[in-house]
Amino acid sequence: MAIRVFITGGTFDKEYNELTGSLYFKDTHLSEMLKLGRCRLNLEIRTLMMIDSLEMTEADRLIIADNCRAVPEDRIVVTHGTDTMVETARFLAERVEGKTIVLTGAMIPYKFGSSDGMFNLGSSLAFVQTLPPGVYISMNGRCFPWNRVRKDKRMGEFVDAP
Repeated sequence: MAIRVFITGGTFDKEYNELTGSLYFKDTHLSEMLKLGRCRLNLEIRTLMMIDSLEMTEADRLIIADNCRAVPEDRIVVTHGTDTMVETARFLAERVEGKTIVLTGAMIPYKFGSSDGMFNLGSSLAFVQTLPPGVYISMNGRCFPWNRVRKDKRMGEFVDAP
């Protein structure tokens, strides 16, 4: 079973500039993470963009949807910033059918060492192999259908939405 992974940026892939104290994008950390995790899955990886999800536009979401529809794989993981992950999940659910799509990200950049990104990536790769077609969000070991999740900014985690 081949799994497609699309990279879009988000906190997952941010770097820290020690001189300015700002976060920025350089390259994705996904290959390093997969190597450290000893991943043996058949993955096809493509970087679509490297942006903060707060800057993501409808045109950016359309690029993600078009790529999800175009690839032969029916199991897809999308790395994404957490701030607008639910909005992108909704957008994909409205435009992509017959595929299992799992969005995941991190609250803390991978390069910080204490990131939840490695765990979230592994969880999303497991979930995408077992879930039926649909769009999901995988964070902190949990997996939510796209329409039953929200980010609780006060708690800093994703929770069930009514």
